[in-house]
Amino acid sequence: MNAESRAAPEPTRRSPVLGRLAVPAAVLAAVAAAFAYVGAVDPNEPGHYPACPLLRYAGLYCPGCGGLRSAHAVVHGDFGAALHDNAPAVVGYLLFAVLWTAWALRAARGRRLRIDPRPVHLWSALTLLAVFTVVRNLPFGGPLHP
Repeated sequence: MNAESRAAPEPTRRSPVLGRLAVPAAVLAAVAAAFAYVGAVDPNEPGHYPACPLLRYAGLYCPGCGGLRSAHAVVHGDFGAALHDNAPAVVGYLLFAVLWTAWALRAARGRRLRIDPRPVHLWSALTLLAVFTVVRNLPFGGPLHP
C-alpha cells in the first residue's frame, strides 16, 4: 500500500448557504410547530390551555388575551376571526413573517440582519398596545374582547 491510499478520506463539504440558513430554518420550524399545535388543539375548547391569570383573578383582558384563538383562526384561514380575537397578535404574526424573510435572505447572502428601532418606534408600539388594553377593558370595548 502506498501512502496515498492510506490517507484519510476528504471531509464532505456543506454548502455555505445551507449552513448560514440553519438558525433561521430552526426558528421557522419551531414557530411552524407551535402554530400547527395551536391549529390542531382548539383554544376555544375549555381545558386545553391554562387561563390567563389576569383575566381569571382580576377579570381584565391583558394584551395577549385571545392570542391563541387568533393563531388558531390564522391557521384555519379565518382572518376576520383572528383580527377580532387579538388584532395586535395578527400584526405580530405579520411582523414576524416580514422580519424572518429579511433575516433568511440576508443570512443566505452572508450578511447579518440588524434591527435597530428608534426609541420613538418602541414607545409608539407600547403606547398603542396600552391603549388597546385599556379600551378593550372599558364598557364600550366589547368588540375588542376575544
